[in-house]
This record gives sequence, C-alpha cells and structure tokens, in this order.
Amino acid sequence: MDLDKITSFVKQQLKDEKTGHDFYHGRRVANLASQMYLQDNPDARPNSRMVAIIKAGGYLHDTIDEKICADPEAVIAQIKQLLPQADFTELEVQDILFTIQHMSFSQNIEHHYQLPVSGEYVQDADRIESLGAMGIARAFTYGGAHGNAIYDPEIKPQKLVSHDQYREHTETTINHFYEKLFQLEDLMNTAGGKKEAHRRTEFMRAFVKEFMAEWDV
Repeated sequence: MDLDKITSFVKQQLKDEKTGHDFYHGRRVANLASQMYLQDNPDARPNSRMVAIIKAGGYLHDTIDEKICADPEAVIAQIKQLLPQADFTELEVQDILFTIQHMSFSQNIEHHYQLPVSGEYVQDADRIESLGAMGIARAFTYGGAHGNAIYDPEIKPQKLVSHDQYREHTETTINHFYEKLFQLEDLMNTAGGKKEAHRRTEFMRAFVKEFMAEWDV
C-alpha cells in the first residue's frame, strides 16, 4: 500500500492549519497508533496491512474534522477516490472512513460508536495526543487561536452532554482540561493506550496543579 499518496494528500489539505491539528499531529497519531498496535500484538508484522490501515486512519483523521474543514463531505469524496489508488481494498476503505468519521470526542458524547480494531488504536492515539506535554501545548495553541481565555474563575467547567453544547459553550483553556482532557484516560480502548494515557495524564495533572498554585499567588 502506498502511504506516500496519503501523506502528500494530508500535507496539502492541512498546509494552513495552525491550531494543533496539522500534518505533524497526524503523523504522530499514525506512528503512535501503529506502535501501540505492534506492542499489544507482538506477532504482528510492521509491514502488515493492518498497520497500513492504522497509519492511513491516523494521517487522514483531521482532514475532515469540522473544527478545521469547511466542507468535510467534499474531502470524504476525495478520500474515497484516494484510498483505492493507494491500493486499499473496498473493505479497508470502509473501515478507514468509518473510523475517521466516528472517532472524535464530540461524535461520541451522546452515542458511543464501536470502531474496528484499527480505529480503536487511531482513536486512542489521537486522544493521547491531547495529553501530556504535547497535549498542553496543543490545548493552549487551540484556545489562543479561538480567542479563549487562559482561565477565568468566574467561568465554571461544565458537564458535557451534547455535541452542540461542546462546540458552542463558553470555555477557557484550563476548563478544557476538566471538561475533556482529564476524562480521556478512562475512555481508552487498548492496553497500550491505557498505559500511555495514564502516564501523560499524571504529567498534565501536575501541570494544572502548578498553574493553579501560581494563579493564586
């Protein structure tokens, strides 16, 4: 399978992205997801079709994200043409498309979608990218790009119950840690995902604790 076609497509689609969902984020997701799959499945081959499916999903997932894509349906149509050209079978194309269309946090607030095994690793890796040092950097980059305050003690964290509320409510970047990021560890699908999510969440909790201590000086 020709992953070079995939990476070229993603670079073009995300070339102007500056909120933490760029090509390099997709590359990290692809690499982390495939590494966790190989760690959890020692008999699997690094050049297997499963690893290629996982990497394709990792690279492509944010090309259709509603936060940064003006016309997701148009990009989905392009991906449907691209994947067969990169030697993915019809069933593999279906798995990849189902994953990238149903893996996001917002899509799963009201209904939990059961992803294929490949998608579980991609989803875990994407969520892990929201944790740890990288997650902290991406959270503040995204918040700044959207005009969110770093923190405001008058704005309390909310319990998220719907996609629309998640997208439209007033939030601060620190609230985002409480509303979403600290929850991700409990949402992991895979053994490798759970282990890495715990490590990064502990780092992030220490950061927020220090932030709040410095805020109250």
